[in-house]
Amino acid sequence: MTYPAPHPYPQAPVRRWWQHPALIITLLVLIPPAGIALTWLSPWSQVKKVVATVLAGLWFLTPFLGDPPKKTETDAKPKAAAVESTAPAAAPSPAGPASYVGQNLKQAKTAAYAAGYSSISHDAGPDDAGQLDEDNWKICFQSVAAESAGRTSTLDFGVVRNEWPCPAKDGEPIPYPKMPKVVGLTFSKASETLKPIGLKAIAPQSAYTDVTLPAAVDDWTVCFQDPAEGREIQYPKTSSAHLKVVAPGTACPAAEGGKLHPDPTTPPRPPSSDDDSDTSTGSSTGGSGSGGGGSVYYKNCTAVRAAGAAPIRRSDPGYGRHLDRDGDGVACE
Repeated sequence: MTYPAPHPYPQAPVRRWWQHPALIITLLVLIPPAGIALTWLSPWSQVKKVVATVLAGLWFLTPFLGDPPKKTETDAKPKAAAVESTAPAAAPSPAGPASYVGQNLKQAKTAAYAAGYSSISHDAGPDDAGQLDEDNWKICFQSVAAESAGRTSTLDFGVVRNEWPCPAKDGEPIPYPKMPKVVGLTFSKASETLKPIGLKAIAPQSAYTDVTLPAAVDDWTVCFQDPAEGREIQYPKTSSAHLKVVAPGTACPAAEGGKLHPDPTTPPRPPSSDDDSDTSTGSSTGGSGSGGGGSVYYKNCTAVRAAGAAPIRRSDPGYGRHLDRDGDGVACE
């Protein structure tokens, strides 16, 4: 008798769709009872079935083991009070509008409208400037102007320009920033001192007209400042400070516009023997009447006095008939 040859490999049992591991694991997480049932119908080992059943059972029963304690009304009140204390500004009343102090006027009006309020604005300083461009103004004061017949209120904002500080009270003078004294400081330290004002620029200039500034002058000393100390800066965004400086170890000039190396002056020529002979004869040197000779020349008596040569005689250097009105030989008496 002939027997059929055995199959070389045993055939694996056919796996049903509900025995797929991915499906079973998904059901263990989402629907634990269904997942546990399929686990025991799967070809898993006994140990895996037990572990999966225990884990899925704990996952399923956890929400029912106990509810978290509810917060009592007493516990909730202190937290509500803490939130109110950390708010930017206290509202006028629990049902009143929020505070928009410190915000941009345009943004505050938009936020107030979204909260159900209408709004108006006025100049918080002593002037009565209009707020044509609301982006350039900030809110310093806020009050409820009026209430309509309905539930909508009108907010009145007291405002100043963005770069200005708020006055102490609505309608009082604005405390504009004042120019501090920076003379005697280095340019670097002076720039730090002026930075809080928010100036458009802080520019160095040479205190001497014949000295050219290098690229960096941080360690140079400030001799003169413009604006001057104590001057109010109303529009810092469009204002610049000009600081005139000298190099380290160099003294400041006595006045602005001086030269570190002034031009040499021609010393006056001493009287010569020829001048003496002319004086003895009672005649002026040269027919032009510019007695004294030499290269010294004075345009007028003001120049003579400035040079310390007044009165000037016919024998002195620089004498001229245009200086001697009465022709007595002594000019600029």
